[in-house]
Amino acid sequence: MSSCAHCFRGVSHSGTPVGQLVKIGGFDTYVSKPEGNFPKDKAVLFLADVFGIQMNNSKLLADDFARNGFQVYAPDYLYGDPVPDGALNSPTFDGPAWFARHTQKRTRPVLDAVVKALKEQGVTSLAAVGYCFGGRYVFDLAFDNVIQVAATSHPSQLKVPDDLQKLLAVSRSPLLINTSEIDQQYPIVFQLKGDEILGGGKYKPGYQKIFWPGTTHGFAVRGDLSKPEVKAAKEGAFKATVEFFRLHFYGETRSRL
Repeated sequence: MSSCAHCFRGVSHSGTPVGQLVKIGGFDTYVSKPEGNFPKDKAVLFLADVFGIQMNNSKLLADDFARNGFQVYAPDYLYGDPVPDGALNSPTFDGPAWFARHTQKRTRPVLDAVVKALKEQGVTSLAAVGYCFGGRYVFDLAFDNVIQVAATSHPSQLKVPDDLQKLLAVSRSPLLINTSEIDQQYPIVFQLKGDEILGGGKYKPGYQKIFWPGTTHGFAVRGDLSKPEVKAAKEGAFKATVEFFRLHFYGETRSRL
């Protein structure tokens, strides 16, 4: 697997997570649920970046989705071995060695186990949101039609155009991609290829790409909130994902944000 400089850069966000770490399908999973009534048969899989569910940023985002009416399950598909917070912005962290330990062959079974367990608990429909490294798995789950709705921000590890063409051929999941201006993993040339292959009504389930100028890979989960344009983009990408889920997952046609 390849990586990029921005895969390990960003800012830790402050806040107090309100979810719980529980075992789902035998694996640690951060679970955050809305207050009050919510559809018990629908759930969102939150697929974290390389810093995993251990990083505060991911837990806070999962909680934000829960506050907007979704029950959220964030599996530790990195087996308790994320990139440590201390490696954030480190020029010496051995990225290639980390990726070699976290292949799709090793990590995907965790997601399959969690999905199986959720279905046994009565969940019948799944959406997935993935950031960076997690975006790869959003595509994989969409290929297999395990999920009904797919969303990702600045995905990594994609094979372009192969993955886009495969999605077009086999998936039934509407897709939202929030993209950044500077991104070695999903650069503008890939973004334009995605528009070419999936846009203009070609991808029948539905395709939306939102480009956030002035941002770099990772902005939607590790963006520097002290910078107004980055903060606005992070919040905008989150809002767009919530509205995409409400439309395609809950069938709502009016924004509540």
